[in-house]
Amino acid sequence: MPLRKTRKAVARLQYPSSESIVGIKLPYFNGDNDDGIPDQETQGLRKHMAILGLEYHLEVSDIDPSQGDRIEGLAALRNLALEPLINNSTQYSSDAAVVFINDVAICFEDILELVHQRVFQKADMTCGMDWNSIEPAPIFYDIWIARAINGDTFWGIPPDGGWRYAPNLFWNHPLSGQRYEERKALQVFACWNGAVVFTAKPIIEKKIRFRTSKPGECFSGEPRLFCKDMWMNGYSRIAVVPSVNLEYSNENTQKAKEVYGYVSDAVKAEQKDDESLKIEWDAKPPEQVKFKCDLG
Repeated sequence: MPLRKTRKAVARLQYPSSESIVGIKLPYFNGDNDDGIPDQETQGLRKHMAILGLEYHLEVSDIDPSQGDRIEGLAALRNLALEPLINNSTQYSSDAAVVFINDVAICFEDILELVHQRVFQKADMTCGMDWNSIEPAPIFYDIWIARAINGDTFWGIPPDGGWRYAPNLFWNHPLSGQRYEERKALQVFACWNGAVVFTAKPIIEKKIRFRTSKPGECFSGEPRLFCKDMWMNGYSRIAVVPSVNLEYSNENTQKAKEVYGYVSDAVKAEQKDDESLKIEWDAKPPEQVKFKCDLG
């Protein structure tokens, strides 16, 4: 069945007791699904989250990124998701974090690892790795947004725009390539890759929002511009966590994890006192960053 017509996100809140599991279905925000969301379907989730002292917000918007400026629409939708934080900034600590997840199939351990690595690495932002299931093995997907610490794409893009070099990740930055192969977190200039955790401070202080390119600025997607603005405001510690491997369906996420690894396996292989796990941060951005106008 067509993804745009039928894609559903299943939200589950899990407790130690099996009787406390709540499940609801929400239409995927970027699809063409016209199904309504009866309020009673969300009341159970709202009730159980309130027990934990959590706020629950459900936004319904007529913004359609497929009509007009797509990046402007996507930026508006992402900002809409942040509105409770932006509009009630005094209620949140400056060391709060935002967990922002796209329509990927994700496991609890993936989210926890992104949260953990942000704290462990003293990072401003952590991202997973998202994949596109193409035989014989999934290839890295978010190539338009992600940029290595040297400003280049994660894999080389040939003049014809083909994907044949996709398996050779971080081909022109040896340190990044080595850390990736060892499944150790590595610094990048920009990433999103399906799921991120970032400091809420610049959002609370209203220094950064999702946006489109400014006049004279290379055309780019809103997540990369978000990362660029992070750097410009002193938040340069952006990292990819290679053990968090995601795709956009349950079946293909499982395949990506079987090929590139599960978080739990990476954690088991870690040595407790291994100092090499920590990133040596570079506060200086790359001299040049490849944007869309440079590709192909």
